[in-house]
Amino acid sequence: MNTITHPSKETKIALITGGSRGLGRNTALHLARKAVDSIVTYRGGRAEAEAVVAEIIQAGGKAVALHLEVGDSKSFCAFAEQLRNTLHRHWQRDTFDYLVNNAGIGIHASFSETSEAQFDELVKVHLKGTFFLTQALLPLLADGGRIVNLSSGLTRFALPGNAAYAAMKGGIEVLSRYLAKELGGRRITVNTVAPGAIETDFGGGLVRDNAQVNAFIGGQTALGRAGVPDDIGGAIASLLSEDNRWINGQRIEASGGMFL
Repeated sequence: MNTITHPSKETKIALITGGSRGLGRNTALHLARKAVDSIVTYRGGRAEAEAVVAEIIQAGGKAVALHLEVGDSKSFCAFAEQLRNTLHRHWQRDTFDYLVNNAGIGIHASFSETSEAQFDELVKVHLKGTFFLTQALLPLLADGGRIVNLSSGLTRFALPGNAAYAAMKGGIEVLSRYLAKELGGRRITVNTVAPGAIETDFGGGLVRDNAQVNAFIGGQTALGRAGVPDDIGGAIASLLSEDNRWINGQRIEASGGMFL
């Protein structure tokens, strides 16, 4: 009787910014179920990040938590060196495979009331941070690797109070296409995942905790409810799988069909 054998494959490693909670945490846990190890970064939630690591290890995977201030681009060279040492120490590797640029902040203010300080903070975290962190980590990203940048459904539909935030995410979508083009020679795919309204603590937990807002979103969504982290973590993990290796330079909205 003939049998089919598969060569052993090196464990894949993902770096997920903002991986201590919300969508980043959920993505790391979904990847762990697919035997992908994770390095999760955190800004202030060290205990939460270590809890994610413990959960992955308990499930049989490997994970590490590293501190990262995505809004401080001057720290990226030192972070890249720390990442290099972490890869050597824990995986005996020089590279990692997947970069998920997830970390972010939410500032809700009307266009007329958005301050320059708020705008600059959004630029530093969402646009400048993603741009220059990705640039700093490129030497450590394996050829044939993947990048997923997080955007928002707010780049397609407009809800008052989100002009500055949505503008940053629009920039991320353009940046993703340019990265896909420029990194194609290294066989690195770059895509954008754009979540709709999700029940997390993002933006003060408005979608999760405000019943009126939650009901409004459910009424405007084809599937009849607001999203939950599991809806997004699973989508990102699926996009990183080998089955989706030919998807490149795309904006993929995961919103359950909001405002169709």
